[in-house]
Amino acid sequence: MSVFQFRLDGSSGVPPYLQLVQQVRQGLLLGHLRSGDQLPTVKEVVASLAINPNTVVKAYRQLEHEGMVNARPGQGTFITASIEPVAPGPYARLRHSLEQWVRDAHAAGLDDETVTAMFASVHSELRTEGAA
Repeated sequence: MSVFQFRLDGSSGVPPYLQLVQQVRQGLLLGHLRSGDQLPTVKEVVASLAINPNTVVKAYRQLEHEGMVNARPGQGTFITASIEPVAPGPYARLRHSLEQWVRDAHAAGLDDETVTAMFASVHSELRTEGAA
């Protein structure tokens, strides 16, 4: 059984159910989740995040609709998708570099919202240039 933990960011502007969906996608991409892993039950997510059960059900239905999970009545919700995660070497190096960049940004006085906006802006510009 997976020990995957969801978290919510009330200041993100992203609806809670979409945050849960995004975290499962990210978990697959980063290798934290693999095919066969069980997601926390609706009851466990509600207890840990203090959110409406319908929010969790909506997220799990979205994940099932996208083919990432399979709900088994009485057993739980299991990952069915498999995405090749980032290789450990480059992942560790890039994560370290990004962590240092975020530390530097905070040391320079940037708040979380500005850091996120700056990252999104640079990423968007690079995609437009075809460099990302």
